[in-house]
Amino acid sequence: MISALLRLKSSGDLARLGVLVALAALILFATLRYDNFLSPFNILSFLRYNSMFALIALGMCFVIITGGIDLSVGGVAAFASVVSAFASPYGWAAGLLAGMAAGLAFGVVNGLVITRMRIQPFIATLAAMLASYGLALLLADNQSVSVSYDTAFTMLGQDDLLGFPIPAWIALVAFVLGWVFLERLPAGRHVLAVGDGEATALLMGLKVRRTVFSVYAVSGLLAGLAGTILAAQFGAGQPTEGVGWELFAIASVVVGGTLLTGGAGSVGATLAGVLLLGMVFNVLNFENGLGVISLSAYWQSVIRGLFLLVVVVLQAKIANRTAEGS
Repeated sequence: MISALLRLKSSGDLARLGVLVALAALILFATLRYDNFLSPFNILSFLRYNSMFALIALGMCFVIITGGIDLSVGGVAAFASVVSAFASPYGWAAGLLAGMAAGLAFGVVNGLVITRMRIQPFIATLAAMLASYGLALLLADNQSVSVSYDTAFTMLGQDDLLGFPIPAWIALVAFVLGWVFLERLPAGRHVLAVGDGEATALLMGLKVRRTVFSVYAVSGLLAGLAGTILAAQFGAGQPTEGVGWELFAIASVVVGGTLLTGGAGSVGATLAGVLLLGMVFNVLNFENGLGVISLSAYWQSVIRGLFLLVVVVLQAKIANRTAEGS
């Protein structure tokens, strides 16, 4: 049993090392190929835009570690962007709190439906995704909602602090807190234990339902924060934005070595997965600029799907070999 656990751990560590190596190799390739790849404009724009995906991927990481899934994060982010836009005339704090509260509300509902009504996470969060998009469109009257430029709300998405984009600072703080939670606090160990097996966690005396509820609430909260940044960054609440964000988040988490079966995962590797996927599309945009290839956003979605499929297949093979070795 101990040797099997060690092999599982080593395969997870190998996946996390692999994403770091791939990220470093891609950066080196792009630096040598494109003249302006390491320009301050490209770096800051990359960090500013991908901070939203980093936040939803962090929430998704905790959910997947428990063996669940959250398909609602894109819709929740869209809904939160509309809510925060409506609240922005009352100041940046009001817009921020309103967006986060909107996301938290959906996360709480997801958690209650999954833990109290015993509905499968896939179905519960799929319903929440449809509801959140519908509510966003109803609230916005099927159009973008302009934010107030009379307050400092837009600084949350457009301004810099110490030469670093504010959205990136927010994402960085969130990941540091997430790492401390998962690696240093007993509650983080409980999340891992629940993903490793709910029955065993119950025998250990852990509050399984409370843990599961908490990760969905956090996922909703972070999706709401991402939606707030979306509105502040683009100057409007976007009720139709967020489509495919859940897939980007899942791909980032899985690429980072977190198992879809739960019980293992890494906050740091999830961040590396976000950066790797974001870097892939950044490189494709540079390649389009050279005129060598011409890939539309639709083809980029195809590449994203194929990338996720390859990683999941590789994970399955690693898991099968580990099981055979035990």
